[in-house]
Amino acid sequence: LLSFEEPCRFIFSHSALREGWDNPNVFQICTLKGSGDSDIGKRQEVGRGLRLCVNQDGIRQDAALLGHDGVHAVNLLTVIASEGYDDFVKSLQAETESELRERPKRVEERLFAGFTVVGASSEYKLTEADARRIVDVMKVNRLIDYDGNLTDAFRAQGFSGVAEADIPEHLAGFIDQLERIARSVEDAAVLDDMIGNALETKVSRNGLNDNFRKKEFQELWARINRKHAYTVEFDSDELRRNAVASIDANLTVSTPRYRLKQGAQRDEATREGVESRDGFKASSSKTLEVGGDAATNATFDVVGEVAGKASITRASAAAILADMAPERFALFRVNPEEFIAKAAALIVEEKARMVVEHIRYNRTEGTYDAVEIFTEDMPESLSRALETPKKGVQNWTVLDSDTERAFAQDLEDSDDVCVFAHLPRSFKIPTPVGDYAPDWAIAFNEGVVKRIYFVAETKGSLSTLNLKGAERAKIECARKLFDQLGEGDVRYDFVSTYDELMDKVMR
Repeated sequence: LLSFEEPCRFIFSHSALREGWDNPNVFQICTLKGSGDSDIGKRQEVGRGLRLCVNQDGIRQDAALLGHDGVHAVNLLTVIASEGYDDFVKSLQAETESELRERPKRVEERLFAGFTVVGASSEYKLTEADARRIVDVMKVNRLIDYDGNLTDAFRAQGFSGVAEADIPEHLAGFIDQLERIARSVEDAAVLDDMIGNALETKVSRNGLNDNFRKKEFQELWARINRKHAYTVEFDSDELRRNAVASIDANLTVSTPRYRLKQGAQRDEATREGVESRDGFKASSSKTLEVGGDAATNATFDVVGEVAGKASITRASAAAILADMAPERFALFRVNPEEFIAKAAALIVEEKARMVVEHIRYNRTEGTYDAVEIFTEDMPESLSRALETPKKGVQNWTVLDSDTERAFAQDLEDSDDVCVFAHLPRSFKIPTPVGDYAPDWAIAFNEGVVKRIYFVAETKGSLSTLNLKGAERAKIECARKLFDQLGEGDVRYDFVSTYDELMDKVMR
């Protein structure tokens, strides 16, 4: 039956799915009878289709072979059933979802270990060593407290405030995934996309439509469809002066503390209580400061650590530390780890600010293939997509948030807008602190607005995002690039709503 030459395409079975038939390659089950069977019978039937399939050579098609996305795309069971299956399927999916959510309720190593993260072009299974490093980084940067609970700092900015040197190089491409895993301890909704409804509308093709070929969009695309290279020049003395001034003005560290809890074992111990760490009942707790000098019993290469985290030379790090105010450098003995992390972060922020001041962009010969980049990432399910045949360059626009959905709907309905595109993530602007991808390219009808062409970001304004360091530098570099394009009618800016967009294009 596994051979490509096998002519058989359908098997009608009376009871083989119940017992005795071990076939892992069941992809569709169509029930032709009534719905009077018990849930146990239905579980037996569905269970036959939930096994990982094999190819024609008998090789199991698992995650190790196909990858995280591939294994789910291939091992997909579709049940065509009567109405009697509806309640059963909802119950089974709810049960499966509940089991998926039986995860640690705090950030700890087992939350990450063994998890497969997926980046733009690769995937990676986190090891126990990776998990320890991630948790350590979150503790040092005060993203979690001593009990593993997420802090307000993490809720506000995730990993964006962590120095690049703190993240292992092989994990740098998976930061978004790591942040999502960490947020799952508070927001179980991050797992919602693991359960799907086969009745949702699906689309296999979402090519560029006639709106893309409109003169207005072609003129806009010709202006922005260029790849760029940059140069940055500044001297180390300027960095030293600015970094020292920033550290002297802003560096603070907290005194190391620990929480002492007292309690007693509950009268009755259960397995569930032990697994949920609820076997003991706390009676009191208090927070105490670590006594003595935090740096007394440990050796730190403070120059090397700061240089590594800030990606500067040891000589530059030594010069900055030597010029610091004595009372600021004395904070090292209070909390060495936090001193190193925060001092390096302030240096990185100054580097980022200076990069924006001194960066210069130059056009290269490279351009983007519109057909390739706009159609490379089309999900089968349209749960995140909006139908945009009137103004969008594709009939379906795939969106990342409710803010983007509302913005796209307003663009689609507006008589002032001629055509728009949600720019793909592969349309990137290079910066010294990482690539940046703007959200939208919009062409307005001529005579309606002062700025016909607009490139927009819809994640909020700089003030509401409260961006710092590298993230702010990416955005300011993008702004400089568009200022240097020499195309006066193309404007780049932040907007959060369509009304805000219109305010900016009318100026």
